[in-house]
Amino acid sequence: MLENLIHEECGIFGIFGAKKAAELTYLGLYALQHRGQEGAGIVSSNNGKVYQHRGPGEVNEVFSRKEILNQLKGHLAIGHNRYSTTGASSSVNIQPLLITYKKGNLALAHNGNLTNSYSLRTSMEKNGSIFQTSSDSELILHLVARSKKETMEEMIRDALSKVKGAYSVVFNTGNSIVAARDPHGFRPLALGKLKNAWVVASETCAFDIIGAKYQRDIQPGEILVINQKGIKSPFPFKPVRHAFCIFEFIYFARPDSIIFSENVDKIRRRLGRQLAREKPVSADIVISVPDSSNTATLGYCEESGLKYEVGLIRNHYIGRTFIEPEQTIRDLDARIKFNPVRGVLKNQRVVVVDDSIVRGTTSRKLIKMLRNAGAKEVHFRVSSPPIISPCFYGVDMPTKEELIGSSKSVEQIRKYLDVDSLGYLSLPGMLSMHSLNGRDFCVACFSGKYPTKIEENSGKYVLERKSC
Repeated sequence: MLENLIHEECGIFGIFGAKKAAELTYLGLYALQHRGQEGAGIVSSNNGKVYQHRGPGEVNEVFSRKEILNQLKGHLAIGHNRYSTTGASSSVNIQPLLITYKKGNLALAHNGNLTNSYSLRTSMEKNGSIFQTSSDSELILHLVARSKKETMEEMIRDALSKVKGAYSVVFNTGNSIVAARDPHGFRPLALGKLKNAWVVASETCAFDIIGAKYQRDIQPGEILVINQKGIKSPFPFKPVRHAFCIFEFIYFARPDSIIFSENVDKIRRRLGRQLAREKPVSADIVISVPDSSNTATLGYCEESGLKYEVGLIRNHYIGRTFIEPEQTIRDLDARIKFNPVRGVLKNQRVVVVDDSIVRGTTSRKLIKMLRNAGAKEVHFRVSSPPIISPCFYGVDMPTKEELIGSSKSVEQIRKYLDVDSLGYLSLPGMLSMHSLNGRDFCVACFSGKYPTKIEENSGKYVLERKSC
């Protein structure tokens, strides 16, 4: 993603039946690091007793010492990488969240956003509930604890029946793991096997790092219970139309992952090839905006026959604590992240492929860098349609007013970016790239049509919680 404005969601991981469950969870979270860098945590269990460690930062920072993992005992564990889409960027919001209630201990890792969180929280606070975090994920734990059902499985089912929106979740109940996905299936969740152990994760790249084998996706509306007796897989909710997040393929997921039963790499290459068919241009070379558009760029080159070149170098060593110097340096943010390869760009007609344009400010700075490096022409191609609406299902995205595609035409955006031509992939072209042919995808950020009812105060809730 060129503009550091649409942020990854969260990554979740769970494993049952492994001797060193916490260590394997650590590795799984490491593979899912791209889905969140604000914080990480693990909750493990051993004979019903729970152990936890959470902290701000990336996985290797949070678990920086071997003794931390050694203290997380047990054969089952769940883990979470956080990027806040609701809730303040505070340590108290780092997951997995752990509570003690009438049946013992319960931990939760959640990826997604609940669209009825405002009314639920308001109602529960009026009835005396006290919340320790500003995260909508805590609502699920409260609902489980308040449930009058008999078994843990029934209590979780009861709680999830009351929430709306996007959730892929994994619970640690002390002696079992319970994984679930909302009936629309917004966020991905996969099931894997490692010898006699069962594994669940947001993406299959987390299976690869530990040697587990992908079995299948956890299905929309499925609640998967894993314990000593094996696996139980009820579907307690009424089936609804699926709404898989298309942005997972465009940007979020790693290209080596399988999500929604498809290889991410293959989908991105198809997007690039379709983009070349729809928006051809006469040029000398094609470059990507590393890293998320690399694969789509290869597809564009395959279809167009134009030469692929490395025209931008990305700095992968920008720390979370980077502080801008006090003196004003124009375009510093773009220059810190990218540097042009002048020998490649000089006197060339250049096609730049990126996955999306959000506000357009960083794209504009980058294009100026390319021209200053000697590019004769700059043609911008985008492997998705214009983003016109915010997401309420777990993607941290600017408001509608801040999205350049919501207020400007393609020609107006072209002039703002100062490119010789600008071409977006069409919505039908994007949806034709998956074997499902677009039937089961959420494209609300491109169409403005949401697959579920959005609570009136949803946007207000998100903004308030982020400003905490």
